[in-house]
Amino acid sequence: MCVCPGPRRIGIPVRSSSLPLFSDAMPAPTQLFFPLIRNCELSRIYGTACYCHHKHLCCSSSYIPQSRLRYTPHPAYATFCRPKENWWQYTQGRRYASTPQKFYLTPPQVNSILKANEYSFKVPEFDGKNVSSVLGFDSNQLPANAPIEDRRSAATCLQTRGMLLGVFDGHAGCACSQAVSERLFYYIAVSLLPHETLLEIENAVESGRALLPILQWHKHPNDYFSKEASKLYFNSLRTYWQELIDLNTGESADIDVKEALINAFKRLDNDISLEAQVGDPNSFLNYLVLRVAFSGATACVAHVDGVDLHVANTGDSRAMLGVQEEDGSWSAVTLSNDHNAQNERELERLKLEHPKNEAKSVVKQDRLLGLLMPFRAFGDVKFKWSIDLQKRVIESGPDQLNDNEYTKFIPPNYHTPPYLTAEPEVTYHRLRPQDKFLVLATDGLWETMHRQDVVRIVGEYLTGMHRQQPIAVGGYKVTLGQMHGLLTERRAKMSSVFEDQNAATHLIRHAVGNNEFGTVDHERLSKMLSLPEELARMYRDDITIIVVQFNSHVVGAYQNQE
Repeated sequence: MCVCPGPRRIGIPVRSSSLPLFSDAMPAPTQLFFPLIRNCELSRIYGTACYCHHKHLCCSSSYIPQSRLRYTPHPAYATFCRPKENWWQYTQGRRYASTPQKFYLTPPQVNSILKANEYSFKVPEFDGKNVSSVLGFDSNQLPANAPIEDRRSAATCLQTRGMLLGVFDGHAGCACSQAVSERLFYYIAVSLLPHETLLEIENAVESGRALLPILQWHKHPNDYFSKEASKLYFNSLRTYWQELIDLNTGESADIDVKEALINAFKRLDNDISLEAQVGDPNSFLNYLVLRVAFSGATACVAHVDGVDLHVANTGDSRAMLGVQEEDGSWSAVTLSNDHNAQNERELERLKLEHPKNEAKSVVKQDRLLGLLMPFRAFGDVKFKWSIDLQKRVIESGPDQLNDNEYTKFIPPNYHTPPYLTAEPEVTYHRLRPQDKFLVLATDGLWETMHRQDVVRIVGEYLTGMHRQQPIAVGGYKVTLGQMHGLLTERRAKMSSVFEDQNAATHLIRHAVGNNEFGTVDHERLSKMLSLPEELARMYRDDITIIVVQFNSHVVGAYQNQE
C-alpha cells in the first residue's frame, strides 16, 4: 500500500470538461510517499508491535491469508523485520483493552460511506456528430487499503469516435495505478488518430498554438491528475506521436483498434521503464518516476464505438457483459481472461518464454517467481529489468529508494528477465440489442461474487424487475421463523432497491453485505464498513466498478442498417 500519513489534499476538478492534452488546472496531492509492499495496513501501529511496516512479512499472522496478498515477499526478506520482545502480549492487551460493546452503523451512515466515491454520467444520444450506443455509466470505489490502490478512468474520444472506460488495480502502492489511469487513455487516443490529425497536433506544438483536445474526461472530484508530472508525461506522449508520424506514410487507411490498444499499452509501459532509468533533475519527479516503475498495476479497458466493443485486459481485473434473454433472465458473457495461475494458457505462455530448466521455478505456489499473483502488469520493473540495471538505478537514485529494502530485494530464481509483460489480451464483441450493460471491475469484486450473481443484480437493478427464485438455504436447518425473516428481507429489498441511484453502488452493497442466503444483511454490511483501516484489508480488497449501460434502440438500428 502507499503510506501517506495525514490528510490528502485533493484539488477540485471539472466533472466533465474538454481539456487540452495535459491541463495545468488539475492539482495533485501535496504529499506523495514511496509505497511499501501492498497490504502493509498495520503501519499505523508499527512502532509498538514491529520494527518495520511490513507486518505480514515477519509476524506470520494467521489472520491474514496469503491468498489475499497480491504480492508475497520472499521468506528471506523477513530478516529485515524483527518483532519486538513481548509483542504478542501487547497485541493481546490491545485486544482486551479495545473490546467494544456492539456498535452498528445506521443505514444513513452506511449509505454515506458507500456513496462517497460514486459517479454517474449520462451520454447525450446525439453529440452533433454521432449517435451514441452508450446511454451512460455509473462508477464507484470502496477502499480497503489506506489509501486506496485502485483507480478508474472514463473519457470520450473527441477527435475520433467512441468512449474509453477502465479500471486499474495497483499493488506495492498506488503510484503506478495513478500514473496509468492518467496516461493510458492519451496513448490509446493518439494511437487511434489519423495521420493528418497527428500532423496538425505536432504543428500546433511547434508553433505554440493551442492544441486540439483529444479527450473529454468524466471524473469524480477525488480522481485527480498529477500536476507536477504533466510536462514529463506530455513530452513522452509527444515522442510517441512523432514516431507514429514518421512510421505512417500518410496514406489513408482504416486504423486497427486492436493493434492500437496493444501498441498503447506496451508503449506506456516502456515509457514508465525508460523514465525511471533516465531519471529527472527535479528531485521530486525523479522520486516519482521510480515509485511508479517499482510499483505495479493491472488494467482492464473498454473502447466502445457504435456496436464495436473492444476490451483490452492486462492482469486479473475483468469485463463482464450482461445479456437479457428472451424470457427476461440474465446471463453473463466474459469478455476478458484472468492472467494468473488459474489460466492454463498463461502458464503455458510463461513456460515457453523461458528455458526448460526454469519450468518449475517461473511459477511457484500459483505466483510469478513465487511472489506476484498477476502474470501481466504495468510497472513492476523488479520482474522486468536485469539485476545489473536494477542495482545501477537504485544506487544512483535518491536515498529514500536506496534505503528501502524492498527495492533492493531481487526475486528468487531470477535468471532470464523479463518475466512480466504489460501487453494486453484484446477481445472484440459486436453489440446486439440483448446486450444491456458491461461491468468492468477489479478483482476485489470477483473475489466476493460470482459473475452470474453480478450480472443478475445489476440487470434487476437497471430494469426494476426481480425474478423471484426459490430461497436457497444451502443445507442449513432453517426454522419457520427464520424463513419468515428471509421472506420479509426479500420484500424489504424489493421496496428499497431504489435507495441506490448508482448501479455500481448497488453492486458494492451486495458484494460487502450479502449473507449466506444471498441477501444484503445490514448488520454484516455495518460490521464490514466499521472495520478500522488496519483490519479491513484482512477481509477484502479494494473494489472499483464501472457499469456501462447500452442503448438497445441505437444498437438495433445499427443492425437494421446492415
